[in-house]
Amino acid sequence: MNIGDVAERTGLPAKTIRYYEEIGLVHPLRGTNDYRSFTDAHVHKLAFLGRARGLGFSIEECRALLALYEDRGRASADVKRIAKTHLAEIEEKMKELSAMRDTLADLVEKCAGDHRPDCPILKDLSEVGQDAP
Repeated sequence: MNIGDVAERTGLPAKTIRYYEEIGLVHPLRGTNDYRSFTDAHVHKLAFLGRARGLGFSIEECRALLALYEDRGRASADVKRIAKTHLAEIEEKMKELSAMRDTLADLVEKCAGDHRPDCPILKDLSEVGQDAP
C-alpha cells in the first residue's frame, strides 16, 4: 500500500511517516519506481508509534519501546522502566504547570482590569530576578 493509504489507516500525516522513515523507525519497501510500499506490519508499527507519541513519549523512547516490542525475549521490567520514567516526567510537568496556573491566576485576580494603567501582571513580569514558578 502507498503512503496515502497508510496515512489514512494510521491517522498519521504522510510527512510524519516520511520523517519516521528518515530517522530509521520504519523501513518501507521500495519499488523499481522508488515509491514507498508499506505492508500491514508497517501499518501496525506506525500505529504503535502514533499511539506512543500521543502519550508523549520522545522519539528515542519510542525507538526503545519499539525495539522491546519487537524483541520476544524482552523483560517487561524494561518496558515498565521506560514508562515509569516518562510518567515521572509528566507528573513533574504537571506540578510546574500547576504552579504556573496558580501564579497567573493570582496575578489575574490582583489586576483590576479597568481603564487605569496600573497592572500587577505587567509589574510582576517586569521584575528583575523574578523566577518563573
